[in-house]
Amino acid sequence: MKDSTTLTFLGTGTSQGIPVIGSDHPVCLSADIKDKRLRSSVLIKGIETNIIIDCGPDFRQQLLTNPVKRLDAVLITHEHADHTMGLDDIRPFFFRQGDMQFYATEKVFKALSQRFDYIFDENYQYPGVPEITKNYIVKNVPFKVKEFQFLPIEVDHAGMQVLGFRVGRLAYITDIKHISEDQIALLSNLDILIINALRHEPHHSHLSLSEAIDLGKRIGANRTYFTHISHTMGFHNEVSADLPEGFFLAYDNLKLEFDSNE
Repeated sequence: MKDSTTLTFLGTGTSQGIPVIGSDHPVCLSADIKDKRLRSSVLIKGIETNIIIDCGPDFRQQLLTNPVKRLDAVLITHEHADHTMGLDDIRPFFFRQGDMQFYATEKVFKALSQRFDYIFDENYQYPGVPEITKNYIVKNVPFKVKEFQFLPIEVDHAGMQVLGFRVGRLAYITDIKHISEDQIALLSNLDILIINALRHEPHHSHLSLSEAIDLGKRIGANRTYFTHISHTMGFHNEVSADLPEGFFLAYDNLKLEFDSNE
């Protein structure tokens, strides 16, 4: 399309990934590549711009599968380990291009500073440590990364603030359990909505499949994709066959074109 803008699902699994270590659940034993899910993350590519949303424990593997030479920014939705523990693997990008641009809330940066003190402590002298520029973001305040403008959308994850991101006519929102009406109002006129759907059964901090479908219908995007999926959701092809029209299970390495302009 005219903007040459794509989103690639680097991972679509929940915190343990699929297969779960040591599990003999049928989905974990599946040979279908769509049933194998790394931890949730996406890559947004423009003509000359590469942006990652979240860098979990599978970050290195994901970027070997979907290689890019340059990384212009990393956006972090929240501080949970399955969304941040690949941070050290930004080093090859730092060695090639220098300072790395990160975008997150003050609370997230505080957590990362404790978890990765050797990166954020200015007095740490160990060679090879990447340098990170902290760009503080808050809900409802747009920010730009090169040609892209992002609008942070606030959702609730069992009492924890998580920021999703709207860019043009696409929104990526993961780890949501509740969203307020004023934030839903910021999601009008979407072509693509991406939200989490953990499993069929209710969960205290994630949307179930039926809850995600209901929210997707309220928001009314042309297409809604589900991510952050547990093995207990079931086989990809079987679940997909029962979804309403316009609703889809995402899978690792799926690429979507989208309009980055409103």
